[in-house]
Amino acid sequence: MATPSSRSNVEPFHVMEVLGAAAERQRTHGDAIFLCAGQPSTPAPQAVRDAAVAALSGEVLGYTEATGILPLREAIAAHHRTTYDVAVDPADVIVMTGSSGAFTTLFLAAFEAGDQVAMTRPGYPAYRNTLAALGCEVLELDCGPETRYQPTVAMLEALPQPPKGLIVASPANPTGTIIDPDELAAIARWCEQVGCLLISDEIYHGVTFGRPVASAWQTSRESVVVGSVSKYFSMTGWRLGWAIVPESLRRPMEVLTQNLNICPPAITQYAALVAFSPAAKEELDSHVQRYAVNRDLLLRRLPELGLGSFAPPDGAFYAWCDISHLTDDSVQWCQDVLAATGVALTPGVDFDTAHGRQWMRLSFAGGTEEIDEALDRLQHFL
Repeated sequence: MATPSSRSNVEPFHVMEVLGAAAERQRTHGDAIFLCAGQPSTPAPQAVRDAAVAALSGEVLGYTEATGILPLREAIAAHHRTTYDVAVDPADVIVMTGSSGAFTTLFLAAFEAGDQVAMTRPGYPAYRNTLAALGCEVLELDCGPETRYQPTVAMLEALPQPPKGLIVASPANPTGTIIDPDELAAIARWCEQVGCLLISDEIYHGVTFGRPVASAWQTSRESVVVGSVSKYFSMTGWRLGWAIVPESLRRPMEVLTQNLNICPPAITQYAALVAFSPAAKEELDSHVQRYAVNRDLLLRRLPELGLGSFAPPDGAFYAWCDISHLTDDSVQWCQDVLAATGVALTPGVDFDTAHGRQWMRLSFAGGTEEIDEALDRLQHFL
């Protein structure tokens, strides 16, 4: 009998288990409202879907270059130049199988087993779990409301020694908070000075609500920027992301992805070419307008439900809510809510290893009427 490796002994991604339970609730009761998954409820832009159909009939869709087709890398580079006024060359861009593939390949390329890599707490669990599976030591930075749940240079300078890497996300998952541009620039400079690789997860860029957002490459070309078509571009299941990397990491990541993935999905690459077009952007910006309406609804109604303590949702589409007055077991509480109401929420244990049993994450990427209905059900439950 095969024996699982020790590196496979990592925590599950609880949101996927909640998603499975919610799907079963939908099958048995037909009343599930999915506020658990961090994905848009809308399909890819029409122009993208049309391009996919055209690619099916007009392209071979065989293997592509390991780092992605040149026209797509050119489009991604142009997107960053236009959005952030920063020089990005197509050679700087490595297209991957989702941002998840980008992170795994990057961690393999940049870190040795035993290296210490810092991330925020609360923070996205796949960073922690993937690093742990690869033998890295994860250093969690306890970030609270006093820093908008984001790291600061002062926090980094207080460490006994600089870590080998630092992962930041802005807007962040699960909090939705944004690092102020000046602070991100200061973090990037600090990382470059001490030899710490800054990895800036920017997959929620485009989904912001009035607060300015910056890119790490505006300050340091020694950092890594990770992007994706999943969130703003409404293409989660298409599995396409990218990393903008310093020259020293280009070849190692290319060789690794040749072996790990061969290449990103061909049909997605051809379809994603038009994701950056004006027609697609108009459609995508309308989604952000809906998220803003949903956000305003939550800001008004959550305090009415007694859930008035939450992180400031500057961007993304999450409310990170304190439920310590209701439970000290967020896993069981979310299970009870689903069983009683059909509303699927994500327990905070995914995102915070210290305090997650007193928090939950709510996604407001769905329809406004659906979210209002979910809040009605929660109000009755509470």
